[in-house]
Amino acid sequence: MRVALFLTCVNDTLYPNTGRAVVKILSRLGVEVDFPMAQTCCGQAHYNTGYRHEAEPLALKFSDVFREYDAIVTPSGSCGAMVRELYPRLGERARAEGRGESVATALAPVVPKTYELTEFLVDVVGVTDVGAYYPHRVTYHPTCHGLRSLGLGDRPVRLLRAVEGLDLVELPGAEECCGFGGTFALKNSDVSAAMGVDKVRNAESTGAETLCAADNSCLMHIGGTMARLRVGMRPVHIAEILASTKEDPLV
Repeated sequence: MRVALFLTCVNDTLYPNTGRAVVKILSRLGVEVDFPMAQTCCGQAHYNTGYRHEAEPLALKFSDVFREYDAIVTPSGSCGAMVRELYPRLGERARAEGRGESVATALAPVVPKTYELTEFLVDVVGVTDVGAYYPHRVTYHPTCHGLRSLGLGDRPVRLLRAVEGLDLVELPGAEECCGFGGTFALKNSDVSAAMGVDKVRNAESTGAETLCAADNSCLMHIGGTMARLRVGMRPVHIAEILASTKEDPLV
């Protein structure tokens, strides 16, 4: 397979170690990964804020960059959902506006072969034990896009349960949103902050050392709330836990 890593804007700018972790995991499993240097934003931020037409050129660029690969893997449920769920809508809206089939035709090749990391590991590579080692108590937050748009289900949990040394504890109110929601956090800051506090207090009640998720944008919001509340817990992307080994542990 020709596999490409779609890192996403947030990870490229703020969390590059997550991308390195993805490459480390896949390489350990014998999967060769390319990183197309021409990749940019998928257009999610624009689309979700109401700028659909501005998102369209970014979506077309995404398709140009990634269409020749057999699989596109991203460590972001929200960006994965943008491609899988909302790119088809871009095509539908362009058609409804009388612009024909060109947008839908251009975007169609990348939609079915874009995978969030955990579903690629479980569904495509066919593994749950990736040879990881992380001797800590962990609780898992299923982010909204992964839970509701991609339907990741128990894939992340199955991967975490197979990590040597990891003690996985259930997060109360796990399916409740953390309050980030992109520009929702800016436009509705009081509500967003309150939801973040609820999420952190629930995580704190588990006694876990680490809260993990499959999307760094949510972890950024949760981690900021943890810092303000002075909670002694780490927000960590699931890719970094799965990349950790005894020989090369996540510090």
